Order: sequence, then C-alpha cells, then structure tokens
Amino acid sequence: MTATRTATLTSATVHEAAGRIGALPSAIKPVHPAMHVEGPAFPVRMPAGDNLWLHRAVYAASPGEILVIDCGGGFEHGYFGEVLAEAALARGLAGLVIHGGVRDARRLGEIGWPVFAERVCIRGTGKDPHGDGELGEPITIGDVEIRRGDLVVADTDGVVCVPADRAEEVRAASAARDEAEHGYISRLRAGESTLAVYGLR
Repeated sequence: MTATRTATLTSATVHEAAGRIGALPSAIKPVHPAMHVEGPAFPVRMPAGDNLWLHRAVYAASPGEILVIDCGGGFEHGYFGEVLAEAALARGLAGLVIHGGVRDARRLGEIGWPVFAERVCIRGTGKDPHGDGELGEPITIGDVEIRRGDLVVADTDGVVCVPADRAEEVRAASAARDEAEHGYISRLRAGESTLAVYGLR
C-alpha cells in the first residue's frame, strides 16, 4: 500500500489521541481488509450520480494526497472502479475515501491501491460537464469538516480526519498511546487483569 509516510498510524488510536474527533461515518470501509493509508486530504464535492469531478480530481490532486469525496448523498452509484484506480495510481495519489459507492471491487482489491467506500454498487454514473462540484474546497461528511491538507488515516476499523494544524500533535499522542498499550499487553500476558492495568475497580 502507498502512503505519504510509513503506515504506522491506526484510525482508532488517532481518533482517541485527537480527543475523539474526526470519525467519518462507520459505513465507510476498505474494499480489502488489508488496505491502510495515511496522508493529506484533497476534498472533492460532486453531484449525485455523476463522477466527472472525480476524473478531474485525479489530475488536480498532488501526488501523495488522498481523494476524499462527497457524492451529494447519491449513494446508489459506483463512482470509482478499476480504470480510475489505475489512473490515480499512475499519478501517485495515496488513496480514496468516498461517501458513496465503488465497483470492480475484486479488481480494486487485486490492485491494492487503498479504496475506502460507503458501499459497493454496480449502478453506473453520468458525466455532466455542467454538473455542480468543487475541487480542493472544504466538504462535510457526517459531522466532520474536511479541508485540503487535513490528516486522513484509514484502515480496516474506519476513517478519521484531523485538522492539519493538529496533525503533528496527534501523531505524537498516537505514538504515546501505542507505546502505553504495548505495556498493557505485556502486563496482561504476565497475568495481570484489565482492572489492574487500567486502575479500575
């Protein structure tokens, strides 16, 4: 899998380390369970049932960015498939997060380029050159506003998005949480209880 950094962050840990913010709707899951990506967001807003803005986004985003797509509530379409995955891979983009459907799921899994979608759907899309959309401007998915450059972390547990100005702080806090959890696991394997490890009664 590709990413802008070594894939060390996990979505659940980042969500906790950030103060339980930034979780995108839990229905958004990887096309293949091994997929993982972290990197800066490139937001895209496009009309329901139309993927022309997604074609444009592949060539507007910078290498290493993750396309984060708001489909305007039109979930019952497959906006992204094998052809666009190959195009995004060729451009060096890091991954896709879409609040909508994708198709060619088997091929996407074989290609291995990280794709996180609300569903898999075979229904195709239009390409209206006059359709309403935007590239690189803020979008909202669920209750999370996503701006260009925000830190996105996605894995089999879900997707989290953290404001760019908190990214380094959250990375450091995530690393500290991971280190603490390794210590908890060592203590559990040595026979202690979760009540003792967490100081619960």
